[in-house]
Amino acid sequence: MSAQQTVDALPSRAEEWMREAIRLATDSVANGGGPFGAVIGRGEEIVATGTNMVTTDLDPTAHAEVTAIRNACRNLNSFRLDGCVLISSCEPCPMCLASALWSRVDRIGFAADRHDAAVAGFDDRAFYELFTDPDAVWPTPVRRLDIANRTEPFDAWQNKADRVEY
Repeated sequence: MSAQQTVDALPSRAEEWMREAIRLATDSVANGGGPFGAVIGRGEEIVATGTNMVTTDLDPTAHAEVTAIRNACRNLNSFRLDGCVLISSCEPCPMCLASALWSRVDRIGFAADRHDAAVAGFDDRAFYELFTDPDAVWPTPVRRLDIANRTEPFDAWQNKADRVEY
């Protein structure tokens, strides 16, 4: 897919929303936050915005995209963002990308990429590589603990008649 086709796949307001995401990111720096901003749009409207609040909220998951997703879900009273587009001032890191996939946004657009972020001191490239290199050595050991009742929560879920599927 060419760059032009990718741009064409985004809604007509994508460039306007991108300018807003970049403005939010720049304002975030002035307000003590990180240099990242995100917009969730649906149709012709902005549903929610978010900025990087990692240091201001002391929350390593408070990236701009995650913050925007949380705000959009609250505003739409739903945990699914079908029909929405995520526009970010920078390429979503693996956590943000996974969050966007879980939220079911239709499309994602970004301006700066992971290499631009690395130049500014936000080098997440090692995290991307962990997911693409099957032989990568993870910096944090992740191991399964063998316990007899490990599926108890899933069993309860499957037996719950009024569960909300997602």
